[in-house]
Amino acid sequence: MRRVEHVMGFPVSLLIGDEDAVEETADPVFSWLREVDARFSPFKPGSEVSRLGRGELEPARISPDLAEVLALCEEFRVASGGAFDVRLPGRGLGPCAVVKGWSVQRAAQLLTAAGVRAFCLNAGGDVMTAGGPWRVGVGHPERADTLCTVLEIGDGAVATSARYERGDHILDGRSGRPATGLLSVTVVAPSLTEADATATAAFALGAEGVEWAAAREGCEVFAVDAEHRVFRTTGLPVAS
Repeated sequence: MRRVEHVMGFPVSLLIGDEDAVEETADPVFSWLREVDARFSPFKPGSEVSRLGRGELEPARISPDLAEVLALCEEFRVASGGAFDVRLPGRGLGPCAVVKGWSVQRAAQLLTAAGVRAFCLNAGGDVMTAGGPWRVGVGHPERADTLCTVLEIGDGAVATSARYERGDHILDGRSGRPATGLLSVTVVAPSLTEADATATAAFALGAEGVEWAAAREGCEVFAVDAEHRVFRTTGLPVAS
C-alpha cells in the first residue's frame, strides 16, 4: 500500500509492505502530521510555536508536546556548543529541525502500534523504516539526478542536511552566518528524532560536525565537505 501527501511543506510518502495493509492504515499518520503542521509551524501565525515566539503564550502554559520539542532543541544546542540554535536573533523561534524528525518518529510509532510490521515513511528525504531491508539513496550534493551511495536499512532512520535544495538555509548559531563547511551530511540512527537533529547540528558545526556526529551513540555518518572530500564511518550500512 502506497500513499503520498504534501504536508509541512514537503512530500510525505508512506509505503507499507504488509500484504494485509489497507488504505485506512495510513489515515492516523497523515492526520498527525497535519496536526503537527498546524501546531508547530513557525510560518503559521496562529500556531503554538508562533504565539510563543511572539510572547503571546507564557512558557509555563505550552503543551507537553512543545515542551518536549524545546527540551530536545536545548539538548542539541548544548551538545553542539551553540552551533545548533532555534532562537537566532532576527529569525524568531524556529524548531523545525527537531519538529520534523520528532513528528515523523511519532508517526512511525503509530504504525507500529497499529500492528504494521514493514513500512518506509519518507518525509522530504528523511526516512524511517521497519521490517526491512529497505534501500535508501543518498543524493549527490551538487547533481540532482545522481546518488552518492545507497544504504540498506532494516529498522532505523536516515536524515540528510544539505545545501542543494534550499541553499544556505542552515545557520551556525555561534556566528549567525550560513554554515558552509559541508555540502551534505547524512546520519543513520535508531530514531529519526536523533538522525534529523544530529544531521542539522553537524551541518551547522561545519567540517568539525562530521566527527561530532560520528561520536554520538548509535549514529553512522556519510558526509561531503566543501572541498568535495567524502567521509563515512566504518559502520555505515552501505547496500551491496
